[in-house]
Amino acid sequence: MTAADTWWNPWREAEGLLILHIDLRPDPDHEERALALLDDDEQTRWKRFRVSGARRQFALCRAALRIHLCERLGCSNRELSFGYLEHGKPFAKVNGVPSRANFNVSHSGRHGLIGFAEPAGLGVDLEVRAPRKDFDGIGSSVYGPQERLALSAVAGRDKAELFYRLWTLKEALIKALGTGFSLSPSRFEVPQPILDGEHSAVFRFPHRPSDPYWLEDLGEPRFAAARAYRLTSGGADPQGKHSRT
Repeated sequence: MTAADTWWNPWREAEGLLILHIDLRPDPDHEERALALLDDDEQTRWKRFRVSGARRQFALCRAALRIHLCERLGCSNRELSFGYLEHGKPFAKVNGVPSRANFNVSHSGRHGLIGFAEPAGLGVDLEVRAPRKDFDGIGSSVYGPQERLALSAVAGRDKAELFYRLWTLKEALIKALGTGFSLSPSRFEVPQPILDGEHSAVFRFPHRPSDPYWLEDLGEPRFAAARAYRLTSGGADPQGKHSRT
């Protein structure tokens, strides 16, 4: 494909880590090419979406994921398929055999992210900020005491910014853990340095303190975003190795 044919571009790159930004704006040519790459099961799933925006998000994200997984795994599109873990997290298979590829997908509105990583346990999340919500009311059910206190201390645009910042950080962690919302986001809080304004920190789930994750706020003016992945070096701070370019 040429640059004009693609609907994605590298968005964050670091040692062993890549996040693509997926352009989910309406584009009939891109959507037609994307749909042609989906297998029978995916096309059946695509048809179940009743809203055109949801169909577009699924097709463009899944096709971009397929293209990049095939490059990484050295397989053809026909050889690639997907399985699903207990809580719905997908994994890639080549000729029916599970691969070691580590990836995660998120989308909101007209933006999508696909993360790839060498370490196991990766989660990415993206949320387009929507104003005029009951942020304190929603926060009371999904945030912990220190997070609610921080949210109550700001107002207006700052409240919306903080709400979505916290939400993407927590959802990235849940996706990295792979349990879905069987683990309530109110049962853990983001690290205090991040609440204090830092962009990254080591995190440990209260029920799994020996299993450290690296957590990063990747928000930008267009959307809130975050990345989390399991550390394999005993929790050493990787800052300095992993850039936010």
